[in-house]
Amino acid sequence: MSYIYVVPIELKDHSDLGMLEAFIFETFHLKTRRREFEINLKGVFDPSRGQYNSSLILQQLIMKPPPDADKMLGVLDVDLFIPILTFVFGEAQLKGIGAVVSTQRLQNRFYGLPENREVTSERLLKEAVHELGHTFGLVHCSQSKCVMNSSTYAENIDQKSAELCPLCQKSIKAERNDSVKKGFPFSWWGEK
Repeated sequence: MSYIYVVPIELKDHSDLGMLEAFIFETFHLKTRRREFEINLKGVFDPSRGQYNSSLILQQLIMKPPPDADKMLGVLDVDLFIPILTFVFGEAQLKGIGAVVSTQRLQNRFYGLPENREVTSERLLKEAVHELGHTFGLVHCSQSKCVMNSSTYAENIDQKSAELCPLCQKSIKAERNDSVKKGFPFSWWGEK
């Protein structure tokens, strides 16, 4: 059996992780496991930007995956960037094993607004599914309500659903069926 590992990385608040794990199972039909890994955040901090390089975090996350890891999702609460963008909510390897998502810019207080725990939790679910979707081979979807629709701002996240549209669901199912045909023993969408 393979799992999606949820990896808290120096995460102060773990209260959303149980709900996140349940939603990941509901969406991707793979069980989750939670495990901490040593990630050197100091080594990926860019003092000139005051942010953390998500690509370098991702490299560390996937360096030594557990043998039963299908996917690995790092969850942290620092401000992330990639060199060509001002910031990112998360990053993933397209058709790879790893993804990271940060709660930092998902929180209303980052924008000087009153904190809303429910909104932050919902944004985390959406961004986690979005980044994991990339690991399953999904690219950005043109359907405005699909969770795979691109989000430049937190308001964009709020406007879309936490669900994959039927076309994206079909794409993931086809990808997983191809993996089974190639000899990878995955359980997907209730199929064995």
